[in-house]
Amino acid sequence: MKDELDKILISYKEPDFDEELEKLFVSKLHATCFRDDTNRDKVKDIVEDVSKRRDEAVAEYTEKFDAVKLTPKEFRVSKKELEQAHQDVDTRLVSSIRESIENVRRYQKEIFIGNKTHPGIRYTPIERIGICVPGASAPLPSTVIMTAVPAQVAGVKEIAVVSPPRFNGSIHPTILAVCHELRINEVYRIGGAQAVAALAFGDNRSGRIKVDKIVGPGNTWVQMAKREVFGVVDIDSIAGTSEVLIIADDRANPTWVAADMLSQVEHAPGSAILFTDSQQLAEKALTALKAQLNRLDRAEQTTKCLRNLGGIFVFESMQDIIQSANDFASEHLEIQCGDESTEIAHNIENAGAIFIGDYSPVAVGDYWAGPSHTLPTGQTAKFFSALTSNDFIKSISIIEYDKAKLAASADDIIRLAEVEGLDAHAKSIKIRLQG
Repeated sequence: MKDELDKILISYKEPDFDEELEKLFVSKLHATCFRDDTNRDKVKDIVEDVSKRRDEAVAEYTEKFDAVKLTPKEFRVSKKELEQAHQDVDTRLVSSIRESIENVRRYQKEIFIGNKTHPGIRYTPIERIGICVPGASAPLPSTVIMTAVPAQVAGVKEIAVVSPPRFNGSIHPTILAVCHELRINEVYRIGGAQAVAALAFGDNRSGRIKVDKIVGPGNTWVQMAKREVFGVVDIDSIAGTSEVLIIADDRANPTWVAADMLSQVEHAPGSAILFTDSQQLAEKALTALKAQLNRLDRAEQTTKCLRNLGGIFVFESMQDIIQSANDFASEHLEIQCGDESTEIAHNIENAGAIFIGDYSPVAVGDYWAGPSHTLPTGQTAKFFSALTSNDFIKSISIIEYDKAKLAASADDIIRLAEVEGLDAHAKSIKIRLQG
């Protein structure tokens, strides 16, 4: 195990440093769901089938992929089940959930632009959205909070949640409890590509499931299905492997750095990268990784994930690190460089979220701080952003001219229309000014 992990530490002094760095950028993380065509035809077939046969097809795929037989009437979780799940959850957990919701709600309200007024534009919320919640072995209530709360702040009236029936043939009670806490009563025990297709095309037999926008994480099949239905509905983004990039110097605590790397790798798959200008920190962090790995129940699987999607890179200078970090455009970027952390953060142009200082691990953002943890992956932070309340509104342009204002602009408008050969456009202006 130790010899295998030693290979992830690479210094700029080694001849293959640039080659290994390129592999990190291209081979390891660049193959996101945008470019993964391995099962694309299968996903397209599922989406097409659901678009035609609706609930009947969803039921068949649920039985095939989740080994749960449901009739369309059984897709939707009842109000009684939601209430019971909320009643049964630990009261201390409810308290933590409520505080997390409040933190997210407060932050999303502060950054919301939909309340701003201007005579040339009007913002309106999207009417219905769908949220995909993964059905992992452990519940993911934070996914509901980080997607639903921004939508509620934006004024979305109706929210539908889908999650595969992986917990005793249904959805984990903790997820249901969070939905009830947020007053979301449209929850469906379906998942995968078939659930995405159902959100896009809907079926009256199972309730009003068709939505206008789909958000939330999921496996490759879910992400590829979102790609297929984009245009029929809007989507947030297409996400790949979750990742953290840590920028640290010799002032960082190597034990904490290792812990933060492992916290991301445990997603399995998850990626954890360390960029540093300190050989000593790199070696100490590697030693700490090995020590902490030995205390994990899934050490073998985590080690494999580190080897395939991890790395410790020693650069010649912090300037080189910043340049590579901007090229890398990580989903999560931690900066642990003492009192220079904030200054370094100001030089980062591409990242989903930046965590500044020794006491800001990714987990703070995942559950508590306020920004949504739904973030761009696979270098897409160069053009995608974190999910916010502003992603759930649309703008309507408002144009209102009177006769005098039209007359003042008429010659220019006519000239532009005629150069494009659009005679009727030009005449629609002329006819108003004749006589």
